[in-house]
Amino acid sequence: MSAPGPVSEPPPTPTIAFVLKGYPRLSETFITQEILAVEARGIRLHIVSLRHPTEANVHPVHARVRAPVTYLPEYLHEEPARVFRAWRRVRRWPRYGRTLRLWLRDLVRDPTRNRVRRFGQAVVLADELPPEVTHIHAHFLHTPASVARYAAHLTGRKWTGSAHAKDIWTTPRWEKREKLHDAEWVVTCTAVNRAELDALAPGRVELVRHGLDFDEFPPSPPPSRAEGEPPVLTILSVGRAVEKKGYPDLIAALSRLPAEPAWRFVHVGGGPLIESIRGLAERAGLADRTEWVGAIARPELLARLRAADLFVLASRVARDGDRDGLPNVLLEAQSQGLPCVATRVSAIPELIEDGVTGVLSPPGDPEALAAAIERLLRDRGLRLRLGAAGERRVRADFSSAAGADRLAVKFRALLGRRTPADEGIVPYGQPIARGAADGRSDAPVDASPDPDPEAAAGAAGAGLSATEAEVEVETGPAPGAARGERAADRAA
Repeated sequence: MSAPGPVSEPPPTPTIAFVLKGYPRLSETFITQEILAVEARGIRLHIVSLRHPTEANVHPVHARVRAPVTYLPEYLHEEPARVFRAWRRVRRWPRYGRTLRLWLRDLVRDPTRNRVRRFGQAVVLADELPPEVTHIHAHFLHTPASVARYAAHLTGRKWTGSAHAKDIWTTPRWEKREKLHDAEWVVTCTAVNRAELDALAPGRVELVRHGLDFDEFPPSPPPSRAEGEPPVLTILSVGRAVEKKGYPDLIAALSRLPAEPAWRFVHVGGGPLIESIRGLAERAGLADRTEWVGAIARPELLARLRAADLFVLASRVARDGDRDGLPNVLLEAQSQGLPCVATRVSAIPELIEDGVTGVLSPPGDPEALAAAIERLLRDRGLRLRLGAAGERRVRADFSSAAGADRLAVKFRALLGRRTPADEGIVPYGQPIARGAADGRSDAPVDASPDPDPEAAAGAAGAGLSATEAEVEVETGPAPGAARGERAADRAA
């Protein structure tokens, strides 16, 4: 009897690289929630982070993520040998010259160190991607999408993206337009975002909401205050201390509130402006009524939501155009039956219907915000009604499961693993373009951008013809080809 032959290794499972600006981050648990949900639907991921974590705390949800994490050089000068080794190999690849010209065209229009860093990180990413990674997905349309895009062009992979808030409103229009046309598809989490991006690239963007994982946010138990008012009502706000969150407006509104009914203000979160906002509160005479908790993990946040009587978020449009999308903290607050006062900014009205599921106030108007807060402090019945209505709305329409199902369909299509059940998981509303919406390459979609004077100027500055400057997804060698070149380079 002949000896058995060697046992062949099963082929590696196709994997998607998730490019993130930083991981893990307390303020971006919606991304971690998405990663968990996609993994639970049978899709293997590899996380690529452009930055190392800066926070000591993490949410328990982070420990459940199975995907390995690769950290790229946060600053190129910190790991020069790693960057040089990658560049020495990648510069020999067939796609390097064309990708370099693409980057130079961007650099002409955005001559910053950040743009240089993005290309260096992309070179390292292209060099170090495992062969089982067959697709690249970027969260946020600014820096992560640039790195993902350059790496995809270098390796012949396709890339996709998720657009959120700051990345939409602070990225130059020429850059958004070109990325939208270059990506296989892009999703975003609000109808306002989709309308903004669809105006730049019709039919290229689909609405896929984040929603909440209600296993992480079960209904709040009946509060002890149901039988009567507490001696002091708690006003809670959760958010990073940055301009778009409008905390100076909120402090100004709190300073206008009467002493009765008795109240206290609790802020959860960090951020670069936290000390100046605390100073505003002190100068307004609110020091003895305010508590500054800092960043906390989800279990403590849930306890804070359940202990509060009113949630307030005073979002506004920052001077650089940055603004909220649909803040997850509002979903989290409403999931606990907490009545919410927020401002009419961006997609917040997609969640809160004024006077029905919460109260909306004009942004940048502390007097109107104070009146809305005072009204709810004085009317316990209204608080209970709005809180209950908000919770019903969130639990009916904002489950994360629907969005995760849709993303899984799109990712399986990219990996060639579509199932019959996928046909029944359709986009929110009618998709604008079949090919862009479901990730299928067999549907005709006109992805050619309109002529752009800025793009033409950038092309000229980078020494490209108008035809070469067209943004397109290249066809060429499979991802393994680049890996083979890297292996040959090592052998040499």
